[in-house]
Amino acid sequence: MKYALIVSHPHEQSFTVSVAKTVQAALQARGHEAVLRDLYRMGFDPRLGEGEIPGPHGFEPADDVKAERAVVADAAGFAFVYPVWFNAPPAMLKGYIDRVFGMGFGYGMAEEGGNTPLLNGRSLISFTSSGAPMNWLVETGAWGAMRKLFDEHVANVCGLSVLDHVHFGGVTPNMTPEAAESCLDQVRAVVARRF
Repeated sequence: MKYALIVSHPHEQSFTVSVAKTVQAALQARGHEAVLRDLYRMGFDPRLGEGEIPGPHGFEPADDVKAERAVVADAAGFAFVYPVWFNAPPAMLKGYIDRVFGMGFGYGMAEEGGNTPLLNGRSLISFTSSGAPMNWLVETGAWGAMRKLFDEHVANVCGLSVLDHVHFGGVTPNMTPEAAESCLDQVRAVVARRF
């Protein structure tokens, strides 16, 4: 099966990119195709253009969005890999979802009004990290809010089933290589369990 891995971090040597590459390798080791979409290295433009917004006179996805949709159209599932900044995904990832997972790909118009999901039967898994420890995210309500407003909302609108959301708290620049490798071992275990 083919999976699309969407990673959003400005530093190529970041923990986040290491997680994405580990997911990719673990999926490939299990016989799957894993297409890595590294938004920063791709130079993806997260800005939604005026003509891309559905309205009474129609809309037209931009050429870069059409090309990206073609790359990920046949994916059986999607993995979002990103750091949590201000208790939310980075703007780059949000822009990717706005543009790529928008009308005509993630959802369409229902005849009776409202939206209809277009990615039914496909999956979503997320791998995130933050400098804050996980217990702080949970105690402050940030974890539940992010899951509700991002994971669950995107999944519901698009018809995706959420497999998991794996979060690594306390990820800082002075993280030891041993601690980072322990996290990557957890990533490998999750991929083995879910795929």
